[in-house]
Amino acid sequence: MDVACLDMLQFHWWDYSNPGYLDALKHLADLKEEGKIKTLALTNFDTERLQIILENGIPIVSNQVQHSIVDMRPQQRMTELCQLTGVKLITYGTVMGGLLSEKFLDTNVSIPFAGPSLNTPSLQKYKRMVDAWGGWSLFQVLLRTLKKIASKHGVSIPTVAVKYILDQPAVAGSMVGVRLGLSEHVQDTNAVFSLVLDDDDKKSVDEESKKGKDLIRIIGDCGDEYRRA
Repeated sequence: MDVACLDMLQFHWWDYSNPGYLDALKHLADLKEEGKIKTLALTNFDTERLQIILENGIPIVSNQVQHSIVDMRPQQRMTELCQLTGVKLITYGTVMGGLLSEKFLDTNVSIPFAGPSLNTPSLQKYKRMVDAWGGWSLFQVLLRTLKKIASKHGVSIPTVAVKYILDQPAVAGSMVGVRLGLSEHVQDTNAVFSLVLDDDDKKSVDEESKKGKDLIRIIGDCGDEYRRA
């Protein structure tokens, strides 16, 4: 990369039955001490392993996890540990590949060619998350609530979805994906920084989010969706 020092190195580990992730992270911590890495971070680690890593004295600044109005798992276990230790959450999947948008409001994707197609791996992945959470009909109720809030503030559904997650405890930032030449979301993203959700907005979203199933019981903690057999 032709740089003297990496600003951040994010580390992922697939198989927790192999405790080698601690050895790898200790080596990376040594590289940090040598000045080759400024900060160490994680990607898709669960709460249990994050605690083990921190107890081993490894200086982690953040954990990148899937987090959306539908997937509130990070707030159930991980946030408490983050608040105690100062670790921050970097979220992805916050607009669920585009499902949390006007494009999918008042649609029925179960009928071929009747609505927008789920034509990307990301959309297909997050549709499975919707199914696990409560299904497409319940998701439509959520979208209508988000649309009402969005219209009230003169913004879009994705802007509300991102801002809601940014307002959650321990969340430091949210990654919004783009498709070069197809969708860049510059206007929606810029609007996040001026949007202020009031207590009524947050209460409405809370109520709709909680109508879904407990995804920790169905899928497991953060990142477990990538480790299921």
